[in-house]
Amino acid sequence: MNKPVSTKDPDGSPAGWTIKLGDSPVVGTAIHNGTDVSAVCRSLMCLPDPERLREEDPFTEHFIADFPTQIIVHRSRFQVDLNRAREAAIYLSPEQSWGLKVWGQPPSEDVVTEALAFHDAYYAELKRVLSAIENRHGRFVLIDVHSYNHRRAGPEAVPAAQEEAPDINIGTFSMDRKRWAPIVDSFIETLRGHTLDGEPIDIRENVSFQGKGEQTRFVHANFPGSGCAIAVEFKKVFMDEWSGEPDRATIDRLRSMLASTVPVLEAALRGMG
Repeated sequence: MNKPVSTKDPDGSPAGWTIKLGDSPVVGTAIHNGTDVSAVCRSLMCLPDPERLREEDPFTEHFIADFPTQIIVHRSRFQVDLNRAREAAIYLSPEQSWGLKVWGQPPSEDVVTEALAFHDAYYAELKRVLSAIENRHGRFVLIDVHSYNHRRAGPEAVPAAQEEAPDINIGTFSMDRKRWAPIVDSFIETLRGHTLDGEPIDIRENVSFQGKGEQTRFVHANFPGSGCAIAVEFKKVFMDEWSGEPDRATIDRLRSMLASTVPVLEAALRGMG
């Protein structure tokens, strides 16, 4: 049974993430799920909440709800983005944040210091958790779950072309793809065995995203022989990205799809010897 782990932020406030530990080498993360912004940061930001929330990855914690070990981050990426390198984790210019101006006033030194401390603390905790899994199981797989917008031109506009926007994008840029082929290929094949609304699911690798985020890079840099981190981007077919309204049935279906990969990944890891 998963056991929640209580963690506190660097300033001693309630945890900015929740970790549920299970006895398995398979880990699911939702590090962009959170929308929490501190009162201090909110007072300095000028970005309206609807625009900010449109770029979050809501509901991704539900996709990993059946994973043995889960890591769910509650803090908004607009306060500190854990999937960016430390020096780029705060969106100081619109070029870093899809052209959006985030800050009405530049974040203070205290805000920056706290944000970077949060970034440091998260990766220290991630390394601790993954080291324990490595010690117990030898190898592990981390499924790094995100989502992305495909109707950026507006709610009534034509969505992004399908050839450029698969339903599920698998990112493998930072891994040794040949070494981890048994894991990645089994994962993709299992997902392709499902349908959505009676139709085959378009699952492709390194199309709209390549898996260049900080978390997968960190795993492969720190656990080069034992850790396989796969970035998974779900197109927001499970919600209205403009209103934020979820499609609960589709969310449940995607959750079930991901859950079906867990025993397959466990078996693939055992098969690597």
